[in-house]
Amino acid sequence: MSVNPIDDPRLTAMGLLAEVHAGLVARMQPVLSTAGLSEIDFETLLRLGRSPGERLRMTDLAAQTGLSTSGVTRVVDRLERDGLVTRVACTADRRASYAALTDAGRERLTAVLPLHLADIQRCFTGLLADEQLEAFLEALRTIRDVVRPCATAGAAESRSPVRS
Repeated sequence: MSVNPIDDPRLTAMGLLAEVHAGLVARMQPVLSTAGLSEIDFETLLRLGRSPGERLRMTDLAAQTGLSTSGVTRVVDRLERDGLVTRVACTADRRASYAALTDAGRERLTAVLPLHLADIQRCFTGLLADEQLEAFLEALRTIRDVVRPCATAGAAESRSPVRS
Protein backbone atom coordinates (compact mmCIF):
# COMPACT_ATOMS: atom_id res chain seq x y z
CA MET A 1 0.00 0.00 0.00
CA SER A 2 1.48 3.35 -1.01
CA VAL A 3 1.02 6.62 0.81
CA ASN A 4 -0.57 9.52 -1.03
CA PRO A 5 2.19 12.19 -1.28
CA ILE A 6 -0.05 14.77 0.36
CA ASP A 7 -0.22 12.54 3.45
CA ASP A 8 3.52 11.78 3.51
CA PRO A 9 4.84 11.91 7.10
CA ARG A 10 7.90 13.83 5.86
CA LEU A 11 5.58 16.75 5.10
CA THR A 12 4.12 16.44 8.58
CA ALA A 13 7.63 16.51 10.10
CA MET A 14 8.56 19.67 8.19
CA GLY A 15 5.24 21.32 9.00
CA LEU A 16 5.52 20.56 12.70
CA LEU A 17 9.10 21.81 12.79
CA ALA A 18 8.08 25.08 11.10
CA GLU A 19 5.11 25.53 13.44
CA VAL A 20 7.21 24.86 16.55
CA HIS A 21 9.97 27.21 15.41
CA ALA A 22 7.54 30.04 14.65
CA GLY A 23 5.76 29.51 17.95
CA LEU A 24 8.96 29.49 19.98
CA VAL A 25 10.29 32.61 18.25
CA ALA A 26 7.02 34.40 19.01
CA ARG A 27 7.14 33.31 22.66
CA MET A 28 10.79 34.33 23.10
CA GLN A 29 10.63 37.70 21.34
CA PRO A 30 9.11 39.80 24.17
CA VAL A 31 12.03 39.06 26.52
CA LEU A 32 14.58 39.85 23.82
CA SER A 33 12.74 43.03 22.79
CA THR A 34 12.60 44.22 26.39
CA ALA A 35 16.39 43.75 26.51
CA GLY A 36 16.71 45.81 23.31
CA LEU A 37 17.83 42.84 21.23
CA SER A 38 16.61 41.32 18.01
CA GLU A 39 16.75 37.56 17.58
CA ILE A 40 19.98 37.81 15.52
CA ASP A 41 21.53 40.27 18.00
CA PHE A 42 20.87 37.81 20.82
CA GLU A 43 22.17 34.85 18.81
CA THR A 44 25.34 36.79 17.99
CA LEU A 45 25.96 37.75 21.62
CA LEU A 46 25.21 34.20 22.76
CA ARG A 47 27.57 32.63 20.24
CA LEU A 48 30.33 35.05 21.22
CA GLY A 49 29.68 34.44 24.91
CA ARG A 50 29.92 30.67 24.42
CA SER A 51 33.12 30.84 22.34
CA PRO A 52 36.69 30.57 23.62
CA GLY A 53 37.82 34.00 24.75
CA GLU A 54 34.30 35.28 24.04
CA ARG A 55 35.30 36.03 20.46
CA LEU A 56 35.02 34.58 16.97
CA ARG A 57 36.55 35.37 13.61
CA MET A 58 34.00 37.30 11.60
CA THR A 59 33.92 34.51 8.99
CA ASP A 60 33.23 31.90 11.67
CA LEU A 61 30.52 34.07 13.20
CA ALA A 62 28.89 34.37 9.76
CA ALA A 63 29.05 30.59 9.32
CA GLN A 64 27.62 29.92 12.78
CA THR A 65 24.73 32.33 12.39
CA GLY A 66 24.00 31.43 8.78
CA LEU A 67 24.44 35.05 7.73
CA SER A 68 26.42 36.21 4.73
CA THR A 69 29.68 38.00 5.48
CA SER A 70 28.02 41.34 4.68
CA GLY A 71 25.05 40.39 6.87
CA VAL A 72 27.22 39.58 9.87
CA THR A 73 29.17 42.79 9.26
CA ARG A 74 25.93 44.80 9.54
CA VAL A 75 24.94 42.98 12.75
CA VAL A 76 28.39 43.49 14.29
CA ASP A 77 28.38 47.16 13.19
CA ARG A 78 25.08 47.69 15.01
CA LEU A 79 26.20 45.80 18.14
CA GLU A 80 29.49 47.71 18.10
CA ARG A 81 27.62 51.05 17.93
CA ASP A 82 25.63 49.87 20.97
CA GLY A 83 28.88 49.02 22.78
CA LEU A 84 28.02 45.30 23.05
CA VAL A 85 30.81 43.96 20.83
CA THR A 86 34.10 45.22 19.52
CA ARG A 87 36.28 44.27 16.59
CA VAL A 88 39.76 42.96 17.33
CA ALA A 89 42.42 42.68 14.65
CA CYS A 90 43.91 39.24 14.08
CA THR A 91 47.63 39.40 14.83
CA ALA A 92 48.37 36.41 12.59
CA ASP A 93 46.37 37.57 9.55
CA ARG A 94 45.90 41.27 8.80
CA ARG A 95 42.91 40.44 6.55
CA ALA A 96 40.96 38.81 9.38
CA SER A 97 39.27 40.30 12.40
CA TYR A 98 37.38 39.01 15.38
CA ALA A 99 34.11 40.09 16.91
CA ALA A 100 34.50 40.08 20.68
CA LEU A 101 32.02 40.51 23.48
CA THR A 102 32.51 43.66 25.53
CA ASP A 103 31.80 44.00 29.24
CA ALA A 104 28.51 45.71 28.33
CA GLY A 105 27.65 42.87 25.95
CA ARG A 106 28.37 40.29 28.63
CA GLU A 107 26.23 42.25 31.11
CA ARG A 108 23.32 42.47 28.65
CA LEU A 109 23.59 38.75 27.90
CA THR A 110 23.82 37.90 31.61
CA ALA A 111 20.75 40.02 32.33
CA VAL A 112 18.56 38.48 29.63
CA LEU A 113 19.62 34.83 30.02
CA PRO A 114 17.60 33.99 33.17
CA LEU A 115 14.38 35.25 31.56
CA HIS A 116 15.19 33.55 28.26
CA LEU A 117 15.99 30.28 30.01
CA ALA A 118 12.70 30.49 31.91
CA ASP A 119 10.87 30.89 28.58
CA ILE A 120 12.75 27.89 27.17
CA GLN A 121 11.88 25.82 30.23
CA ARG A 122 8.22 26.86 30.20
CA CYS A 123 7.40 26.26 26.54
CA PHE A 124 10.10 23.89 25.25
CA THR A 125 12.52 21.79 27.27
CA GLY A 126 10.31 21.62 30.36
CA LEU A 127 7.67 19.83 28.30
CA LEU A 128 10.03 16.92 27.62
CA ALA A 129 11.24 14.14 29.90
CA ASP A 130 15.03 13.98 30.32
CA GLU A 131 15.28 11.01 27.95
CA GLN A 132 13.15 12.78 25.33
CA LEU A 133 15.29 15.90 25.53
CA GLU A 134 18.51 13.91 25.20
CA ALA A 135 17.18 12.04 22.14
CA PHE A 136 15.82 15.28 20.66
CA LEU A 137 19.17 17.06 21.03
CA GLU A 138 20.97 14.13 19.42
CA ALA A 139 18.52 14.12 16.50
CA LEU A 140 18.85 17.88 16.03
CA ARG A 141 22.66 17.68 15.99
CA THR A 142 22.51 14.87 13.41
CA ILE A 143 20.33 16.99 11.14
CA ARG A 144 22.24 20.22 11.84
CA ASP A 145 25.54 18.60 10.91
CA VAL A 146 24.13 17.82 7.45
CA VAL A 147 22.18 20.98 6.70
CA ARG A 148 24.52 23.50 8.41
CA PRO A 149 27.93 21.85 8.78
CA CYS A 150 29.58 25.21 9.55
CA ALA A 151 27.28 25.93 12.48
CA THR A 152 30.10 25.30 14.95
CA ALA A 153 32.88 26.96 12.93
CA GLY A 154 35.59 28.34 15.17
CA ALA A 155 34.36 26.51 18.26
CA ALA A 156 36.98 24.77 20.35
CA GLU A 157 37.05 21.00 19.78
CA SER A 158 37.17 20.39 23.51
CA ARG A 159 33.80 22.01 24.05
CA SER A 160 31.02 19.89 25.52
CA PRO A 161 28.40 18.87 22.94
CA VAL A 162 25.74 20.43 25.17
CA ARG A 163 27.21 23.84 24.36
CA SER A 164 27.22 23.48 20.54
